[in-house]
Amino acid sequence: MSSGKNIENIPSEGKIISDGLEIAYLDWQATGEVYDNLLVLHPNGFCAGMFDPIASLLSENYRVVGVDLRGHGASEEVLDEAALGNDLMASDVLKVMDLLRIDAFSILGVSLGGAIAIEIAAMAPEKVKALMLCEAIAMDFDSRKERAEFLEEKEHPLAVGARRRRSIWSDREEIQNSYGSRKPLDALEPSVLRAYIQWGFVDRDDGQVELACNPETEATIFGSRERYGPLSTFERLSAVKAETHILAGTQTDLGKVWFEQQAKEINTEVNWIEGGHFFFFEDLERSCSLICEFIG
Repeated sequence: MSSGKNIENIPSEGKIISDGLEIAYLDWQATGEVYDNLLVLHPNGFCAGMFDPIASLLSENYRVVGVDLRGHGASEEVLDEAALGNDLMASDVLKVMDLLRIDAFSILGVSLGGAIAIEIAAMAPEKVKALMLCEAIAMDFDSRKERAEFLEEKEHPLAVGARRRRSIWSDREEIQNSYGSRKPLDALEPSVLRAYIQWGFVDRDDGQVELACNPETEATIFGSRERYGPLSTFERLSAVKAETHILAGTQTDLGKVWFEQQAKEINTEVNWIEGGHFFFFEDLERSCSLICEFIG
């Protein structure tokens, strides 16, 4: 099994049509004997390309597939709240895996990606071998109610922040200098931040670069109270048959009770990892070890 040796492994790129939308994916082929097929799913506002450094570290023994969730990365833009449900995103991802003829796989999901991983495992239990959920956004009814009462009629602060996000930059170096000095992105391993800036922005005809994920899409996912989201996904945990590992950061800025309730729902314990909400991207050598420990 791969020991975390960094081997450059350029992924193949592809797209499918799902529900009338173009859905993009990256496919990092294993350079040695395949131990497992690993599906990786990104947080809200990000893209599959941010997994490029970890995919290279794992490439000796893992075939890694990353999907740009609808509205993200190179997938087609989606602004309609009703079209941004976790269930629809999960269906898109399953169609990618079907196209690639990958019938059995494990899933690593971070934040929103963890929620989509739960949906996939509930939809296709015969395909999913194991889940590694890193701060999956899935809330029980009481936590959801408490958050709604706290917000009352106010807009979700993460949605407000997303709408204020700067979309257009002069070049990627300017983005690197800005993002690399602000929380929470300053905690990411530099290679992860570079990968996100490479894959998560598109070149414009005027020479500038622009966010691939429309800030309005990100804001809608954060702020919607109507879409098929965290509460519905939490209720799907009971349908998951695969071995499931719940991980969360010791310095998370989310409610720790969310992850404790997830663990309680499936009769397991939370694995607390040093770091914040994006702990998985803060130390890639450690993340490789966690994958080997929890997935194989």
